[in-house]
Amino acid sequence: MAFKIVIISGAQTGVERSALDWALKYEFPHGGWCPQGALTTAEPIDPRYKLKEGATDSLLEAITSNVRDAEATLVFTLAPKAAGMAQKAVSNAKKQKKPVLHVHRGILGVSEKIVAFLDKYYVRRLHVTGSMETDEAGVSDWAMGEMEKAKGIMDRRPE
Repeated sequence: MAFKIVIISGAQTGVERSALDWALKYEFPHGGWCPQGALTTAEPIDPRYKLKEGATDSLLEAITSNVRDAEATLVFTLAPKAAGMAQKAVSNAKKQKKPVLHVHRGILGVSEKIVAFLDKYYVRRLHVTGSMETDEAGVSDWAMGEMEKAKGIMDRRPE
């Protein structure tokens, strides 16, 4: 059975853009919210990303909207403790009473945990976020690799 899911993410460099690139690679539906002005700055966001601008330039507002529009949130960090906007996403998901899974480099079997999380909550619209590349170098590649492995597990399932 081919694995399909809608990826909801924002415009932060790092995990969020990696998630959008992953969605484009596999032609998955995707979208999300970014801060006002992010689509028209001097270095605009790739127009292939199907993002909507929020009413303000607040990154927290964009995260809140992405959590709201998804059924669950997946947060990637390299460190065991989420910080910055990654922590805000975790807190926001809990506040909105949405399932949230925070994975980090120290956890074994991350891709299997992602699959179990998606199954447990029957997630079809997933908000993916995490650390920025400037805060945790290498987080984007690691997150994309774990998403690749999770997709591989899902794709191998019998129909």
